[in-house]
Amino acid sequence: QVRAFHHAFSTNDCSRNVYIKKNGFTLHRNPIAQSTDGARTKIGFSEGRHAWEVWWEGPLGTVAVIGIATKRAAMQCQGYVALLGSDDQSWGWNLVDNNLLHNGEVNGSFPQCNNAPKYQIGERIRVILDMEDKTLAFERGYEFLGVAFRGLPKVCLYPAVSAVYGNTEVTLVYLGKPLDG
Repeated sequence: QVRAFHHAFSTNDCSRNVYIKKNGFTLHRNPIAQSTDGARTKIGFSEGRHAWEVWWEGPLGTVAVIGIATKRAAMQCQGYVALLGSDDQSWGWNLVDNNLLHNGEVNGSFPQCNNAPKYQIGERIRVILDMEDKTLAFERGYEFLGVAFRGLPKVCLYPAVSAVYGNTEVTLVYLGKPLDG
């Protein structure tokens, strides 16, 4: 649990419209109109394999994105947009419309299956970052959904989320090395 806390959300690296709850793992987005707000974790990764879980404890709103970002990616912007994935510094999966986002473009739907189920509030998504293979993959429950992004740059990448819905809460817990199964 101590290791997970070291990898929790950074209170100094998030939008001014969110606060990190005392547990360190849960972000609370304040009800601010026309704002998209995000947070990064305290520690990023430039090597190794890492896994963490993310889940929403409130409504998703029109945009709810999980993924990774460099230190240069913005954590706040005007309007209700997919902040993670809006530039070349972040990669994200919008759980509302099942789209993958990077560099301001939709990189296809995810997971790649017919009639992919929509995310349900409270459902845990496992995120798997492999800096050796330069990939980002996702699991739902114990089902591997596939690799979402390939060819990630060899820079320090941080687990991150962005949200638009007022008073929603998002929890992120670092798990360590992924279990291959």
